[in-house]
Amino acid sequence: MDVDDLEQNALLSAFQTLTTDNKDDLVVQFQTLSGQAIERSTCEFFLEMNNWNLQQSICAYYDLEAKQENLPQMAFVQDVTIGEGDSVSPSTNFTKTWRIRNSGWDNWPPGCALRFTGTGLQMTHIDLIALPPLQSGEEHNASVEMVSPALPGIYHGQWRMISPTGMYCGETIWVFIQVAENGILGITQKMSSMPLGEHGSLNSSRSVAFQSAKNPFASNGHHSSFPGNNSPTMDDGKGNTDMDDAP
Repeated sequence: MDVDDLEQNALLSAFQTLTTDNKDDLVVQFQTLSGQAIERSTCEFFLEMNNWNLQQSICAYYDLEAKQENLPQMAFVQDVTIGEGDSVSPSTNFTKTWRIRNSGWDNWPPGCALRFTGTGLQMTHIDLIALPPLQSGEEHNASVEMVSPALPGIYHGQWRMISPTGMYCGETIWVFIQVAENGILGITQKMSSMPLGEHGSLNSSRSVAFQSAKNPFASNGHHSSFPGNNSPTMDDGKGNTDMDDAP
């Protein structure tokens, strides 16, 4: 028995156990059994077209939608933030960023997005992360603002790309975080995004501070800066400041 036969048997078993005539329940069952991120209006359309017969509605959906769609392809490249071993303090805001790639031959159509699949913990009020229409082979950093859970522990959430019609496609991506009282990731992310004056970075600010520091050993207007020549200068009263030139 191959995989397709197993899936068909599983669906048939699910259909046989359904006894509800409630339309809202049928819509939920349609979404669950199809395994796709289908809008409620789409479910209702196929159910109404098939007199609210769930089995016929799902078959019609796959015949008219799933088989006709050339789904875009997506590959996970790397975790830009929140990698393995990173910890976050409880109830802390942080940014999760994945780097993804259009791994197919065709450009992505407008309207693709990353969607929380319902597996694990969402950790954000955002359901969809809009994606640009990437060209074949092009990469993109997709980010979402999240809040860590209040209790220490290890948490995960599953996300996946959907097509403009709501079909799941491409590889599954995950967010894994360790919540700990001494977690510092949220703090470091805030520090990295803080404005640091006109020079724009901590390193450049330090550089300017050192360059403006005057040598305390310099005399009578002849100054040297730190870092650089730290040796004291001497003036012989005739304008000569180099010790080797003094008489």
